[in-house]
Amino acid sequence: MEIPITGFIFHSNDSESDHSHKLYITSWDGRPVHSHPFSGITSFDAGHDHHYAGMTEPAASGVQHTHDYYAVTSLDDGHTHNLRGVTGPAIDFPTGGHYHYFQGFTTVNGRFPHSHRYQGTTGREVG
Repeated sequence: MEIPITGFIFHSNDSESDHSHKLYITSWDGRPVHSHPFSGITSFDAGHDHHYAGMTEPAASGVQHTHDYYAVTSLDDGHTHNLRGVTGPAIDFPTGGHYHYFQGFTTVNGRFPHSHRYQGTTGREVG
């Protein structure tokens, strides 16, 4: 199944040898797209916790959907963790708009290898 998408690619001209390209999707199957901010604090494990924040990947507006998400935690106790997952389905606000629930476990890291639990809800849609 082919789904038409539109968007643009942004090229970074960093002076370092590494550079990046970011794809910004502006429509999915003819529908506008949106993202959600998310943030929180992980569980307290191995004597510390971590903060995290990010934006979900875009998804089509006006249909039932989920979002992929990814973030790197704050540097605490000499290390960071990654968190990655897929939100739950859209939950409508009574006043319009929607949010998503998310939960999971971070990657394992640290001088005493461990992970952290996290959970929360996204903010309102952006875009």
